[in-house]
Amino acid sequence: MQYVVSGGAGFIGSHLSEALVESGHHVTIIDDLSSGRLEYIQPLLPNPRVTFIQDSVQNIASLTDHCSGVDGIFHQAAMVSVPGSIEHPRESHEITLTGTLNVLLAARDCGVKKVVHASSAAVYGNLPGLPKREGMPVDPLSPYAVAKYAGEQYCRVFSELYGVNTASLRYFNVYGPRQDPSSEYAAVIPRFIARIKAGEAPMIFGDGTQTRDFVYVKDVVKANIQVMEAESQGVFNIASGRETSVNDLANTLLDLFDLKFEPLYCHERSGEVKRSVADISRATQAFGFHPLFSLKEGLSETILGTS
Repeated sequence: MQYVVSGGAGFIGSHLSEALVESGHHVTIIDDLSSGRLEYIQPLLPNPRVTFIQDSVQNIASLTDHCSGVDGIFHQAAMVSVPGSIEHPRESHEITLTGTLNVLLAARDCGVKKVVHASSAAVYGNLPGLPKREGMPVDPLSPYAVAKYAGEQYCRVFSELYGVNTASLRYFNVYGPRQDPSSEYAAVIPRFIARIKAGEAPMIFGDGTQTRDFVYVKDVVKANIQVMEAESQGVFNIASGRETSVNDLANTLLDLFDLKFEPLYCHERSGEVKRSVADISRATQAFGFHPLFSLKEGLSETILGTS
């Protein structure tokens, strides 16, 4: 098959591009390298089935040109930082939401069979009720979350009006190799690993009882490919379905490193979600999604794959 991966040099996108190439598909990676890195996809570039285009999804003419004749689009490109979207809401809108609209327009105009859109659990906000189910009300609290939710609605409308098959995957807390710990907005796992490797205690904001649903990147990649190959459309949670406290996360990592640090506790961050866990039954029923990696297994692979 011929696929386009927007944001294909990013954290999730590079893993997805790699898996598609390993499965024998032809892949066009489109990434402006604003947050993606060429080094993530460098091993793929000599492959004749791989094309890399350094460009933005905001360039609709280029996007349409490169989507001509493809079977599907995996749309991963976005402004990846919630705090960054709060600081730069216009840029967040243009990259994340206008980019999604451009991908859908290109898919419609080129006759692409399906678009798989990377959405986010951020759309749920702080509304009560666990586990999170796709039919629950949403409460996006940042420009990033607003853009992801609006992108889901664009996907739904393009399916209904223009016959573009679409699926939006609400990622929960994705982790794995290639997450950047040096970013100001880095996720908790790469920050913890970087501190432990530097001989420092993991730093926890608040008391560490806040929970998240951590899902390994290879399971997220699998979900993308499964839903692309299935008839399924709509919105789906992609997560492990398991609730883990930040304290338990830190202790699991310290055990894997065989270290006995006491975490360093800092002031709680305002507006932080207290608890999060997903119901993944809709994805399981629709296209057979079952996470394969336990937290310990995923963390072990992450440590091995982190320089």
